[in-house]
Amino acid sequence: MHRGIEIDLHLTSNLRNENFVAEALGNLAAYRLQQERNEPLQWQVIRVDESHHHHFRLIVRHPERPLDIGLTHALKRMLDELSHESEAELSKRFHEARARGLQPTPLRHVHESPDLWQDDFWNHLG
Repeated sequence: MHRGIEIDLHLTSNLRNENFVAEALGNLAAYRLQQERNEPLQWQVIRVDESHHHHFRLIVRHPERPLDIGLTHALKRMLDELSHESEAELSKRFHEARARGLQPTPLRHVHESPDLWQDDFWNHLG
């Protein structure tokens, strides 16, 4: 059994830099969740490239225990709030959060859908 939450990121069309937007949305939402809960969380923002399309996902887990289901609702709410911002506003929030301590995980590209709950997927986080 995995210890985390997996949420698809739904981006609006015609974004100038959808990779940055997905990375910023995922990192900001996970960071806010970590701050609100005052507990260590690990997260990944991934771009899944498939045959004729791609999509983005945010995966959040606790390094030691399962997360409760209520966090999914909180995370979706945060993502919804952040998704209404322009790319410029999102960029500003992202840089401000970095100044306050956010250590963002870079957008990770994978081909086809990986098994996101295998430990080797998370090994680079330490």
